[in-house]
Amino acid sequence: MSRYDVFHLVSREFSKARINHVLIGGFAVNFHQYSRNTGDVDFLMAEKDYEKALPLLEKGGYKEMVRQPLFARLKNEDPGMMDVDIMFVDEPTFEGIFKEGKRAKIEDVEFVVPSLNHLLALKLHSLKHNPRRLAPDLVDLDNLVKINQIDVRSKEFRELCLKFGTSEIYEALLGGQGYGKIKLPGF
Repeated sequence: MSRYDVFHLVSREFSKARINHVLIGGFAVNFHQYSRNTGDVDFLMAEKDYEKALPLLEKGGYKEMVRQPLFARLKNEDPGMMDVDIMFVDEPTFEGIFKEGKRAKIEDVEFVVPSLNHLLALKLHSLKHNPRRLAPDLVDLDNLVKINQIDVRSKEFRELCLKFGTSEIYEALLGGQGYGKIKLPGF
């Protein structure tokens, strides 16, 4: 099996079960012009839909390895299949992200990816609440901002950073200081 067959599995099974989902993580970052490698596939869905999604993924050979209140990680019995991470959000948040999402084709399968602003908000939220993600998420943010020519001094960008991230993250992006200068809880 190809490591990318996960896209066909998710598309086919989630469509049949009417489970809306959004492709996030590295593949969404790639869609927004910053090309980077990724070893897993990340999805966002309304928390209520995960209980319907889990048996479908298990049927495809996936096993839940980690389950936290807002996150699950699944591995496939077939080492050729990519791991799947699923982030849960409340229904209104999901609906907003889904509605403003963009269509992207991955492995000839169409997915919704978050708009650039929603992707930035997800990355900022991840940085704020998961210090272990500091290096990769800050690099993603920094490159997404540069490649998409976002004015980091704009009121809108500052408000986005302060709403979903921290002032330290905003200052690092503003000054190009890099992740070594940010002080987050837990560090």
